[in-house]
Amino acid sequence: MSQICLLLIDFQKAFQDPSLGKRNNPNMERNAYRLLQGWREKAWPVVHVQHSSYDMESPLHSSSAGFSFVEDFYPSRHEKHIIKHLTSAFIDTDLDLYLKREKFKSLVVMGFTTNHCISSTVRMAKDLGYDVTVPFDATACFETYSFDGSLFSAEIVHGLSLTNLHHEFATISSTESLLSSQLKVSKPVIF
Repeated sequence: MSQICLLLIDFQKAFQDPSLGKRNNPNMERNAYRLLQGWREKAWPVVHVQHSSYDMESPLHSSSAGFSFVEDFYPSRHEKHIIKHLTSAFIDTDLDLYLKREKFKSLVVMGFTTNHCISSTVRMAKDLGYDVTVPFDATACFETYSFDGSLFSAEIVHGLSLTNLHHEFATISSTESLLSSQLKVSKPVIF
């Protein structure tokens, strides 16, 4: 079996801003960190994707403090780092070229936000021929208002976003399932 590439999307400080509203998955970073540590212990491939907004006022603009990675999620020296400017990690980046050159066919995609960059990246990955798994408890999003002014909770947005991906674009799994089936990690990872 070829190695599975772990794709971390937008683990950036901007997503810690309380002005974004209520968020789901309070243990998301802990779960994501467990997966990252598992991949690192196996010396499996890891790609970090960092969003750089063109909007100078955005907390994700490269001049903003929110552009920085969250502590514990900085790329290590041997891990690939990609800067993206749009929601999909494949648009105007070398991600597809890198994955194909390294012959990776399977991806585990996690990060922020389920309904935006995770969804866009996963859909495009599937269209490009990758087998994708999304750990539902290592992704997160925020509450959002509908076009008609209705407020949808982060849990609803998260659940519906993953439902729209499941089977057609990705397999939705859990951190625990990935740790036990792919990495066979028996000892706990401390966060």
